[in-house]
Amino acid sequence: MKPDKPKRYIDGVLARERAIIAKAITLIESIHPAHHQLAMQVLDNLMPYTGKAPRVGITGVPGAGKSTFIESFGMYLISQGIKVAVLAVDPSSSRSGGSILGDKTRMERLSVNPNAFIRPSPSGGTLGGVARRTRESMLVCEAAGYDVILVETVGVGQSETAVYSMVDFFLVLMLAGAGDELQGIKKGILEIADAIAINKTDGDNIERAQKAQQQYQNALHLLQPVSPNWTPPVLTCSALESEGLDTIWQVIMDHREKLGASGEIEKKRRKQALDWTWSLVEDGLKDQFFQNKGVREILPDLMKKVEDGCMVATKAAEIMLAAQTKPCR
Repeated sequence: MKPDKPKRYIDGVLARERAIIAKAITLIESIHPAHHQLAMQVLDNLMPYTGKAPRVGITGVPGAGKSTFIESFGMYLISQGIKVAVLAVDPSSSRSGGSILGDKTRMERLSVNPNAFIRPSPSGGTLGGVARRTRESMLVCEAAGYDVILVETVGVGQSETAVYSMVDFFLVLMLAGAGDELQGIKKGILEIADAIAINKTDGDNIERAQKAQQQYQNALHLLQPVSPNWTPPVLTCSALESEGLDTIWQVIMDHREKLGASGEIEKKRRKQALDWTWSLVEDGLKDQFFQNKGVREILPDLMKKVEDGCMVATKAAEIMLAAQTKPCR
């Protein structure tokens, strides 16, 4: 990719030119050294236009209908005059590095709407499956004037913690009628949820959804709320029938109003920015480590010895760290 000048990206993003927004995010996601400084220039100039949009993370158990929900929810917001950006992080193959990138085909109505922007980004194998540059992509979308940023996780697991660290509101989608609902929930997911929504509450599933709603409410009462000013509600909805979406949006707005008034959202974002900084430092140090000539020379032999059981991992790590810090001759 041959990058344009910074002004072309900056002006195009602020003018909400979809093609330029996509190119700017591609530039930010690029691992090519030549693109890094340009991407930083673009972000520095866009920063004054960021920070106003609610950031909503969405996850769910397998089969909960995340894509259907996000499309229906996005279309509902657009009907209310709200511009929506969706950052959907797809799982990358651990072997090839490839990614499905199928969200645009799964959100046909939303992807063609001029008031929506969908960006499927490969996770690149990073912790929790969250794209390394998702936070920067979020800033680009905010600068482009999108009113709400939706961040979809890969699935239940470590990705929830990673996405929680970059959003204001975290919504967990659940299913009813799947048997032992509570058995399939990790305590950590409930602890960070700002709301639970039981999807597919339609047809013959309504009674089961209401029963599951009561079970989830009972479970949440046993946990310490993340905020003293907010008790996570358990809601029901049908993405297929577009029912209950208005209630979910109202809950998100109520959360924003209450935690905004108490200063919690600002405090949370400040902490997220610091955590993000240290995460980038760790990534940079790791990159430098593997690019070090001394480390590269001894790495294959050390890994073979550890794999064969001829050397303990602790000793191998110490040797590599010593090689990394050894001054060049």
